[in-house]
Amino acid sequence: MKYWKYYLVALLVIAIDQLSKWAVHTYMQPGMPGEISVLGEWFKLHYTLNPGMAFGVELPPPYGKILLTSFRLVAVVGIMYLIRYYWKQRAAPGFLVCIGLILGGAIGNLIDSIFYGIIYNNAPFGAPTPWFHGQVIDMLFFDSPDGFFPASWPLIGGKMIPDYPIFNIADSAIFIGVVLILFNQKRFFEHDQPAPTVDVPHQSTETPSTSEPVRPV
Repeated sequence: MKYWKYYLVALLVIAIDQLSKWAVHTYMQPGMPGEISVLGEWFKLHYTLNPGMAFGVELPPPYGKILLTSFRLVAVVGIMYLIRYYWKQRAAPGFLVCIGLILGGAIGNLIDSIFYGIIYNNAPFGAPTPWFHGQVIDMLFFDSPDGFFPASWPLIGGKMIPDYPIFNIADSAIFIGVVLILFNQKRFFEHDQPAPTVDVPHQSTETPSTSEPVRPV
């Protein structure tokens, strides 16, 4: 049952994520009036609501939100199973920690979708029910400079520099877990590769005779 410690990684992510969302909802005003500068103009806390997926992606209403929440629920169950499965396969501990981070992030945003329409009354206007229609609270904002890309740049030249999507702790945990897996594939999975075979010269099992042949008299 030692795989439970990787569920504890997820639980830690959930606790930090939910605590941060509660603090933002309780002590910050939404939008620009409540924006807090953390590192000058580069990194800020900005309270905003996200009705869709990570980084603001949204499915069409009115049933898109229910489909999204249902997908998240199925994904959470699947990831919980994967932790136990890979632990039985003796996967690298670092890999299981990464899956724990992804699981914690998925559950963190799932809680928002299921319950925040009731707890914080933030379901979108016209939602058929506040259950499963809660909006995710985002607050981490890396503010890109205002302006346009240089005209000489290919493809994006002359276009406006877009703002970086606002995200939260749960999104960060998912992103970090995925990136760590991508950059540590060799370390995490090298033990799964078959060991190279070495050709050993065949040795006879017969014991060489030490007696000399008998000569005829």
